[in-house]
Amino acid sequence: MSRLNEENLRLARQILSLYPKKKSAMIPLLHLSQEQNGMVTNEAMEHIAELVEVTPAEVLGTCSFYEMFKRHPVGEYQINICHGISCHLLGAEEVLDHAEESLGVREGEITKDGKFSFEGVECIAACTEAPCLQVNYRYINKVNLDAFDELITDLRDDQKAEIPKHGTLAKTRQKIPSEKLAGPSGVEDATPPEWLQRNKESQ
Repeated sequence: MSRLNEENLRLARQILSLYPKKKSAMIPLLHLSQEQNGMVTNEAMEHIAELVEVTPAEVLGTCSFYEMFKRHPVGEYQINICHGISCHLLGAEEVLDHAEESLGVREGEITKDGKFSFEGVECIAACTEAPCLQVNYRYINKVNLDAFDELITDLRDDQKAEIPKHGTLAKTRQKIPSEKLAGPSGVEDATPPEWLQRNKESQ
């Protein structure tokens, strides 16, 4: 459950082959781990460190920087309710209170059936659509209390096919033909930009 399983290890090697430097594959591999386990475990970070040839501390540094990576269990549907200023002024606090009451759990907890967890988050850059939220990072805009209840019902009844379970980054994996893969190049090999050339010539 923690390290990458055989199928995902095969995918990890495929992902690694797309990058000239192994370390560059760290974020895609963290997503792969979260897709497998619903979160990123310490064992998974150690496994990723082995694959990209860095220390586990470096993997943790990257993982802990990005909010999308969870190092603790969350529900199948992680709901982020924005309470930035625009959403706050248009009723986000009422939506947060209603979520707690209707789901029967406090912010940061998981419902008994394992389906839902929620938390208030800072601005998610959809101020014109306030109040808004995300379910597994898919936007739901202009949410009132009735719309929230309808959303939960649809998710419980598997009526939201466009929202995959938590951890699934995308439904289509990137495929790049080998002839189009980028190769490593050193800074010394790069052509300097035109403005820099002009500056050097004018000196």
